[in-house]
Amino acid sequence: MDQRQINPILKTALEIGPVIAFFAAYLLVKDRSFTVFGQSYEGFILVTAGFIPLLLVCTGLLWALTGHLSRMQVVTAVLVVVFGGLSVWLNDDRFFKMKPTLIYLLFATALGIGLLRGESYLRSVMEGLMPLKPEGWMLLTKRVTALFLGLAVLNEVIWRTMSTESWVYFKTFGLTAGVFVFFMTQGGLFRKYALEQDEG
Repeated sequence: MDQRQINPILKTALEIGPVIAFFAAYLLVKDRSFTVFGQSYEGFILVTAGFIPLLLVCTGLLWALTGHLSRMQVVTAVLVVVFGGLSVWLNDDRFFKMKPTLIYLLFATALGIGLLRGESYLRSVMEGLMPLKPEGWMLLTKRVTALFLGLAVLNEVIWRTMSTESWVYFKTFGLTAGVFVFFMTQGGLFRKYALEQDEG
């Protein structure tokens, strides 16, 4: 596989830059509405319209520079185009807010199918980062599947019951923090099922 190394700061900027730009732009126009070709749009919709090409450009640059994109990056880009595009086209922010729910459900479903087949699809993605014994991968996969399902439900609750601003803060910081805290709490599993050097 053609996978090249690039500056880690540049890689991080390309991965999270669009999200930070979306958040900053939303704060600037959150209380404003704009008329485009006779149609009135809330600031959230226009920021979404700008986020779509920005994400595609950054994703394209990542692929050009590294020669590789993860499945999650590809799926995310596709869903951003589809649901972000629907939000802009129909002038309805609900479609874009549903996107994280679908992303988490898709990956929970994929991991769940692997578990039913007695396999850990998570292992094929993360084995280089966390060398674990097979039983460790299966247990971690079950927990990550549950995490994805929980985040999908939480996203639905937040966007359906709270303001757009609250959802933007949750999407930008809450989901990321949730995943970070989850992996921080898995230390016991990583220690118990760590793959020793002579077992590799």
